Amino acid sequence: MTERSSEGLDERRRKLLFRAWRRGVREMDLIVGRFADAHIDKFDDAGLDDFERLIEAPNAELYAWVIGADTVPATFDTAVLAELRAFHMRGSQL
Repeated sequence: MTERSSEGLDERRRKLLFRAWRRGVREMDLIVGRFADAHIDKFDDAGLDDFERLIEAPNAELYAWVIGADTVPATFDTAVLAELRAFHMRGSQL
C-alpha cells in the first residue's frame, strides 16, 4: 500500500493515488503506486490528465510500455509516461 498520506491533497489527487495502488495486479500496483506516491503532488492539470489516462490503460499494455517492450501509442507517449519509465528504471537498479 501507499507509503504516502493523502492528507493535503485535493480530491482528484487523492482519488488518483488510490487508483494507482489498486490496479488489480500487484506488480502494477507497485510500479504505478510508488510513482504516484512520489509525483502526485507535482503534476499540473495537464500532467494529472496524462496520469489519469495512463492508469486507465490495461495492465499488460502499460507494463509493456514501462519496460520498453512495446511501442507506445501517441496518445500515451507523454512526459508523465517518460517520468514513470525513468522512475521505474531507477528503482529496478537499486
